[in-house]
Amino acid sequence: MIDLGKRTSRELDPWRMRILYLIIVIVLVFFVVKLFDIQIIEGSSYTAQANDNRTTIISVQTQRGVIYDRNGYVLARNIASYNVAITPANLPEDPGDVQEIYRQLSNLTGVPVTNGVVTDEVARTFTPCQTDLGITEIVSIEDSIAPYTAVDIACNIDQTVAMTINEHAQDWPGVSIEVQAVRDYPTGSLTADVVGFLGPIPAAEEQYYTNLGFVAGTDKVGYAGVEQSEQDVLGGKNGQRTVEVDAGGQILGDLAAPVNPIPGENIELTIDTRLQSAAQADLVYWLNYWDTWFNDPTKMTKGVVIAMNPKTGEILAMVSWPTYENNRMARLIPAYYYAQLEQDPNKPLFNNAISGEFPPGSVFKMAAAIGALNEGVVTPDEKLFDPGSITIQLKYSENETGTQQVLYNWIRTGLGWMDFISGVANSDDVYFYKIGGGYDDEVPNGGLGIWRLGEYAKALGYARPTGIELPGEASGLIPDPTWKRINQSESWSSGDTYIATIGQGYVLATPLQVLMSYNAIINDGKLMKPTIIHRILDQNGNVIQNFQPQEVWDITKDPKIAILDANNQPTGQMKTVQPWVIAETKTALRTVVTDGTATAIFMPGGDEMVVDGKTIESAGKTGSAEYCDNIAQAKNLCIPDNWPVHAWYVGYAPYNDPEVAILAFVYNGGEGATVAAPIVYDVMKAYFELKDIDNGTAQ
Repeated sequence: MIDLGKRTSRELDPWRMRILYLIIVIVLVFFVVKLFDIQIIEGSSYTAQANDNRTTIISVQTQRGVIYDRNGYVLARNIASYNVAITPANLPEDPGDVQEIYRQLSNLTGVPVTNGVVTDEVARTFTPCQTDLGITEIVSIEDSIAPYTAVDIACNIDQTVAMTINEHAQDWPGVSIEVQAVRDYPTGSLTADVVGFLGPIPAAEEQYYTNLGFVAGTDKVGYAGVEQSEQDVLGGKNGQRTVEVDAGGQILGDLAAPVNPIPGENIELTIDTRLQSAAQADLVYWLNYWDTWFNDPTKMTKGVVIAMNPKTGEILAMVSWPTYENNRMARLIPAYYYAQLEQDPNKPLFNNAISGEFPPGSVFKMAAAIGALNEGVVTPDEKLFDPGSITIQLKYSENETGTQQVLYNWIRTGLGWMDFISGVANSDDVYFYKIGGGYDDEVPNGGLGIWRLGEYAKALGYARPTGIELPGEASGLIPDPTWKRINQSESWSSGDTYIATIGQGYVLATPLQVLMSYNAIINDGKLMKPTIIHRILDQNGNVIQNFQPQEVWDITKDPKIAILDANNQPTGQMKTVQPWVIAETKTALRTVVTDGTATAIFMPGGDEMVVDGKTIESAGKTGSAEYCDNIAQAKNLCIPDNWPVHAWYVGYAPYNDPEVAILAFVYNGGEGATVAAPIVYDVMKAYFELKDIDNGTAQ
């Protein structure tokens, strides 16, 4: 029997109830504390995160500044590029309708409807317009990331195609045409070395440009030329929109007033495109002419022409050949084309006018000429005999006996008695050997010497960048015993001094440095800073900054030459170049044309250059420089006593009131008088013809 008086269910013991209540209290306390932490203590942080999740900052691309030449001719501008974009979330719901849109877009753009397989790796490295994926795959990648963000499926399409797609806007929901500004270079390869090109923000500089408001992967920056050196002027500043978005990335509205972009400023260069064209055409003509003459299409493949106003430092033309087509870099930098340029031994991307370092040869002799006169090593009328060669004692220290070394003139039969004027006019190597390194009792005490030669070379602008507004400028090299000991682990020899005097051996200079050294002579001692920038303008054409000539120094007034003691150590005192030395040097340069190495080119038949009935008197200096670099070695050209030779010529006119100075350099060109001088003659003539056209006096 069942006892109905007993309990039919077990009741919880009091101690168990207390534990249950305690657990409930603990849980409630935990949630209260957590709620307090979330809402009060961490409330602002979570609010910020929530705002971040719903807030997106959109960069509004600015407009890059335009580049003009000195006459207003456009060298770099912005043009419209049309991209086809698809916003995945806005496509029709019916998959069949989507595929029909894809098929029609494929017919118009050439992008396949489907191609490839989307993997995690493919999705991670995917870049629109730089992929082989089909439309389906491109859209699927974007749909998985940001369905309300438009993705480009085809870039830089024809304007007619873009208009056709726009006409179907109502029939093809989700499809749009995006207009993007891209760079265009109307003068292309003619001015590529000066203007440069754009490229994506480099990874190494991403933080720098991000801080300036640019967007990596979207915005482009200068990679060469003025595009790079004047990036801060041309680039402007992006604007921005702060918008609210939903979980799918769809924009719901602006959260703040948009910040308008600030357009870049325009730049007017000192370059005259007409003279640039004449210079490039003439350089290429003569390179081809001599390659045909020698029946060797690879003999003369590199060269430089620079024209400048010596009084102001304005660069009127700067040609480096071979060059490249910067329009091929406008939208993206093709890997195959860039690799082709990089692997070319002639380095087309390399602006040889400012970055190429070459032995200057005889055009460097003016440093020794000015130094020898100013130091009293010789007088202008003092004559030195040139038998065709001299024999020196090759020593590595003062007290050793040494070995004999024969140094030859460029004409082995010799030129006889030479004074300062005739020595320069005939570019007499023996004359310069003697004044540079000394010779017995004829030029005692070691002549000018390497230390003093270096002082005068540096006063003329060698061994330092000129400061022109272009990237990649080299410094050149004026060697001395300390440099050789450190860099060559060898002692300086007496032969090094003789060779350096004529611009050979370890001496290196850029073509622009060579031209600038003559600038100081032409201007009676004033070295002007070269410039490529003429004016900076705002978007409305108002002048923000006008070019002002900058004098670096005047070697006849500013003490720039260190006075050395008997041990060739600086005494702490400095000296200037006496004005009469510059005047004598200018007379010698004039004689180069009237009765020297350039007479056959500049005064054929004894007559000066004539332009539109006006006689143009000029002056200048020829130069031929032996070399043995990696290219010459690869061609087995470095034959003892018969090394290959670079050709140089620097000329200026009118002689009595110079307004243009021109340099021509031809790599492996041979004699400067034969190869480089004709180029300068032609470009100089073109300059004065253009001047007459501008003045309305052309016949």
